[in-house]
Amino acid sequence: MKNSKLALTLLAVAIGLIGCGEEKKPAPSIEIKIGHVGPLTGGIAHLGKDNENGARLAIEEANAAKIKIDGKEAKFTLVAEDDQADPKVGTTVAQKLVDAKVAGIVGHLNSGTTIPASAIYNQAGLPVITGSATNPKLTEQGFKVVFRTVGRDDQQGPAIASYLADTKKPKLVAVIDDATAYGEGIANEVEKTLKAANIKLLPREKGTDKTTDWKAILTKVKGKKADAVFYGGMDATGGPLLKQGRELGLTAVFSFGDGACTNDMTKLAGAAADGLLCSQAGLPPQAADKKFLDAYKKKFNVDPILYSPFTYDGANLLIEAMKKANSADPVKYLPELAKSNYKGATGQIAFDDKGDRKDAEMTIFTMKDAKLTPIAIIKSGKTTDYAEFMKMAAPVAAPAPAAAPASAAEPAKK
Repeated sequence: MKNSKLALTLLAVAIGLIGCGEEKKPAPSIEIKIGHVGPLTGGIAHLGKDNENGARLAIEEANAAKIKIDGKEAKFTLVAEDDQADPKVGTTVAQKLVDAKVAGIVGHLNSGTTIPASAIYNQAGLPVITGSATNPKLTEQGFKVVFRTVGRDDQQGPAIASYLADTKKPKLVAVIDDATAYGEGIANEVEKTLKAANIKLLPREKGTDKTTDWKAILTKVKGKKADAVFYGGMDATGGPLLKQGRELGLTAVFSFGDGACTNDMTKLAGAAADGLLCSQAGLPPQAADKKFLDAYKKKFNVDPILYSPFTYDGANLLIEAMKKANSADPVKYLPELAKSNYKGATGQIAFDDKGDRKDAEMTIFTMKDAKLTPIAIIKSGKTTDYAEFMKMAAPVAAPAPAAAPASAAEPAKK
C-alpha cells in the first residue's frame, strides 16, 4: 500500500514538473538580419560610424518593443560592414550581405560605393535605403529596390550655388572636386546653376578623395583672383583645402556640399573654417525629433554628426514595412516599403516612383565660432531663414479650454 502511495506521489510530481516545463517553453522567435554599410576605417570613418549608430539605435529600439512578425517575436540583428569608401570593397561587402541572407540594407554612405553596390542588391531583390548617398544616378537606374531618405545633388547643388550667388554675389568662381561620383556629381550641379546665373567660372580643377596637398591648384586659383571657391568632396580633404587656401592668402568665400559640412572642418582647417558656407541634403541633425536626439545621446554619449537621423529612419522604414506585410521576405514587404508614408525623426517620409524622398529640404550652414550653424532652409525652391522655418515647423500649442459657464444648470446666454 505504501509503495502504491509512493508511486502515485512520484507520478504526480513528475506530471507537475512536465507541466512547469511546458509553461517555461520560450515563445517562437525569428531572427531578421538588417545590413548596414559605411566607411568604418579611413579618413571619413567618423561619418560612417555616425550612420551606423543611427541604424543600430533603430534596431535596439525595435527589439525592446518586442515586435511580432508572422506570429513570432522578431529578433533584429544589425550586420555592419566596412566598405572603406571604396567602390570595389563596396561591391564585395554587398555580396557578403546577400550571402548572409540579410532581409534589407541601410547604406552605403557614399554615392561612389552605393551606386555599384545597388546593382548587386537589385539582382538579389534586396531593398536598400541610403541616408546619405545623394548622386541622382543612384535612383535613375530604374531599380525598384533602391530608396533614399535624403535629397539629391540636383537639389542640393542648386541650393548651395543659388545661396552663394544671392548672398555673396561672386564675379568669378573656382569649382574643384575629388573625382568621386559624389564630389564630381555635386560640383557639376553647382557649375550648371552658377552658369545659369551668368557667373564666370574657372576651368574645373580636380584632386582625389585622398588629396591633402592642394597648394598647386590653390595658387592657380589665387592668381586668377577668384572670389569664391566650391569644393565637391568630403571633410577629410576639404579641411586641408580650406586651411591651405587661407595660408596662401586666398580671401575667397569657400563653400562645400554635405560631405564637408561637418564640425570636423574646424579640426582640419582650424580658425580658417569660420565663415565657410555648406549644404546638407535634409534638415540638420539638431532639427531631428527630440526623442531620437535624446536616445542617441544616451546610447552613444555624443550628438549626431550628420546623417544618422536619416539612417535611423531608413532602418525604421524597413522594419515598419515588414510589420505591415507581416513578413521579412523582401518580395512581400517591398511593396509596403514603396508606398511608405512614415513619420520619422527627420519628418514625414514618402517616396516617389524612383525611390527618392518626396519634397526633401536642403539646409545651408555657416561655420560660426567653430560651430556649424544652420542659417537657411530651402524647400520647393523657396529659401526661408532657419529660425523662421523652425518656428513654423514647431507644433501649435493647443488652445486654452473655453471658460465653463457659471452654473451647469443655467442656460447659456445668447
